[in-house]
Amino acid sequence: MSFPHGTDAGLDSVKATPLGDRFAWNRRAFLHAAGWASLGGLGVSSLSAQQTGPSARRPRPCLTPGSIGVEGKQMEVMEMAVRHGFEAVEPFPGFLAGKKSDLGEVRQVMKRHGLTWGASGLSVDFRKDDNVFRQGMKGLPRLAQALQEFEATRVGTWISPSHATLPYLQNFKLHATRLREIASLLKDHGLRLGLEYVGTHTLLVRQRYPFVHTLAETQDLIGEIGTGNVGVVLDTWHWWQAEDTPADIESLKAEDIVSVDLNDAPAGIEKRSQLDHQRELPGATGVIDVAPFLRALAKIGYDGPVRPEPFNKVLNALPNESALEATARAMKKTLALAGSF
Repeated sequence: MSFPHGTDAGLDSVKATPLGDRFAWNRRAFLHAAGWASLGGLGVSSLSAQQTGPSARRPRPCLTPGSIGVEGKQMEVMEMAVRHGFEAVEPFPGFLAGKKSDLGEVRQVMKRHGLTWGASGLSVDFRKDDNVFRQGMKGLPRLAQALQEFEATRVGTWISPSHATLPYLQNFKLHATRLREIASLLKDHGLRLGLEYVGTHTLLVRQRYPFVHTLAETQDLIGEIGTGNVGVVLDTWHWWQAEDTPADIESLKAEDIVSVDLNDAPAGIEKRSQLDHQRELPGATGVIDVAPFLRALAKIGYDGPVRPEPFNKVLNALPNESALEATARAMKKTLALAGSF
């Protein structure tokens, strides 16, 4: 998840909207880099790298359909995940809240195929005025209750890295107050809240006052919130843009991380000129050196959801099955770089 998103936790199905005016590659180059030339089946039961040792702790490749331009309702997305070797799937709270009668069926499907839940989106927009925030809070208990009943435990959102009118300290206090209220409600339903910092330089300087945009600052904000159920959403793009390091990841505990996003950056563009919604599939260009990132996660024993988040216009334009296959191959290849997963 990344800036600037709308909130989608109430949607019954998801379809990504292609953003940005620039195609990173043409279609043929994209398909080649994704590692497939036909639309045949993957022939894999899981995207996780093969383990060479007895360790059972490894990340779970998670299908978040909107991030790759795929649409479908909850049960359809679950079927897609199984078909393409994903081990976790994004929950759609709006759908789940209206389908409590399907609780047994959903649990049965997940158990049969070994699926777990990834992180849902947060329905509350805490970045705007108080009226918008309060309206969002009114609907949150219903969605949190649905997630709890369906045994999902993770919710994620993002922090805008700049503000037009609020200096850093004022913005920090506002975020801590509002996110504390959100996190407290989620905690009552057994849910964890993940905060994704946005390191993209072009967004950091877009508005007058810079704000939280590194892992260290995010940890400060989490400490100020103080509810005990707030962690980080790590994204390779923002980790790279923020100049964070593997050592920064290794300073965390596995339970400090709510979710992880993988992607790559277009080649031939200076780092500080990169645009947030013009990315590539994980491992596509090698501009972001993802191997040290993954090895750091392996070192601390992270075993939660890992989501592909390329925000790529070419990928978004493909039919569902084509986009899923390209993504599955990219994820399998990239996760293998960690070695110890």
